[in-house]
Amino acid sequence: MDIRVGPDPAERAAGWIATRLRDAHRRRGEVSLALSGGSTAPPMIAALVDQEVPWSTTTVWQVDERVAPDGDDARNAGQLAALPCRVRPMPVTATDLRRAARQYGACLPERLDVVHLGLGDDGHTASWPPGDDRPIRSSRAVELIDEFRGLARMTITRRVVNRARSRVVLTVGPGKRTMVARWLLSDRTLPITAVRSTSTWVFLDDAAAPAGFHPNH
Repeated sequence: MDIRVGPDPAERAAGWIATRLRDAHRRRGEVSLALSGGSTAPPMIAALVDQEVPWSTTTVWQVDERVAPDGDDARNAGQLAALPCRVRPMPVTATDLRRAARQYGACLPERLDVVHLGLGDDGHTASWPPGDDRPIRSSRAVELIDEFRGLARMTITRRVVNRARSRVVLTVGPGKRTMVARWLLSDRTLPITAVRSTSTWVFLDDAAAPAGFHPNH
């Protein structure tokens, strides 16, 4: 795991993702990126739009989404509106959500090029709730979470996240410092520790970095 601490982590993460997407385009001609929601995603996505990215061959998928009506402020999909590429939102308004989850999972690439993740103040990532290991143990690509922080969710599973060619985790602020420290100590009660460390890059600001931690860069 490569951990980078410094100012403007969202911009740095965006630059790293753009480099990976350009490389994927050169190698395979098509590009796939899965984006999480949350408070840290919008500045990173805004920075990514300004990067040199092969948008014409890029498809963006969702890592997770809240089950709420189109246009609802709770939805993550609204954060993707500015992306100048094909976007595949999760079908959380479908009548049959379980069938919709299966269909979305069947459409995902065999291996995503990049998966972007956040880190919650309870140690969750994607919509993998602490104490509910279904999305971690599941053999399916996409799972439904009955309710997490007030709303049902749809989320890709560990199987998909860890099969991706690379992962980027972005988290900021002093409220995340304890969770980052516990993650780095391999606290298995935290869902984030189910994320494969190989080919995973972590971007933190100084406030989120544990005291005395010495980053890679």
